[in-house]
Amino acid sequence: MKMIKISMLALALGLMSFSAVAPVKSLVSETKTVETASTIVWKAETIDVGQIPQGTPKAIVYEFKNTGKTAVVITNVQGSCGCTATDYTKEPIQPGKTAKVTATYNAANKGAFTKTVTVTTSAETTPKVLTLKGTVI
Repeated sequence: MKMIKISMLALALGLMSFSAVAPVKSLVSETKTVETASTIVWKAETIDVGQIPQGTPKAIVYEFKNTGKTAVVITNVQGSCGCTATDYTKEPIQPGKTAKVTATYNAANKGAFTKTVTVTTSAETTPKVLTLKGTVI
């Protein structure tokens, strides 16, 4: 009986060692996917709007160009707070073409501000964080 338990344990451990090989192959295929993904180049990642009057919303436009070989899709754009509304190009951006992400700051409170807009695309594994700053007078 003891011999059967030892044999079953050895068999189970042996089978588990084969299952550890599968994730390694998965990592290799993910790396290849990242290497062939499109790349984008931002015209500016930080924009200083200077002084803006209180109560007058200010639209800030970020432009980028698809420098890769495949189309890029903007999947999500999120402002850092409710004071920043966002809009972006919804259709795929073909290689060599440009697109825009617009952030509109509401300028409700006086004083200096620094806000961010997080852009998620099919071209990058990590979202791009764009910055807008200025002073409401």
